[in-house]
Amino acid sequence: MRPFMDEQTSTIVKINVTPIIDVAMVLVITLLITAPMIARSDIDVNLPETQTRSIEDEVRVSVTLGPDGRTAVDDKNVARADLAQALHARIAGAKSDNVLVVVRADAGLDYGDVRSLVQEVRSVGARRIAFATRLRGKELE
Repeated sequence: MRPFMDEQTSTIVKINVTPIIDVAMVLVITLLITAPMIARSDIDVNLPETQTRSIEDEVRVSVTLGPDGRTAVDDKNVARADLAQALHARIAGAKSDNVLVVVRADAGLDYGDVRSLVQEVRSVGARRIAFATRLRGKELE
């Protein structure tokens, strides 16, 4: 026979989650400690040192190719036929012979148009060429 139970009392069932959280924390700490050890090899390497130059030290020339084909050297609009002459004058007038030419081309342009612009920049004598980009998700100001 069943022992007498009052109808007002009910059985309270609880799950103790403290041991589960303790085990999870131990696993997380273990992974945080061992992950850097797994990612590196045991080979001792003497990494080269670098020096970051500030932008003010660079002599830069900006060449812009717009979506409609208009071109500019620095802040001056130049006809495409006169681009080589204007770029050569700008590079020759620079203080340094190590000029960085930054090509700013619209993302919607054909690759052939950008390639011909780069070939024209190289034909003028530019040795260092860089492409201007923007970070994904960042709008132009």
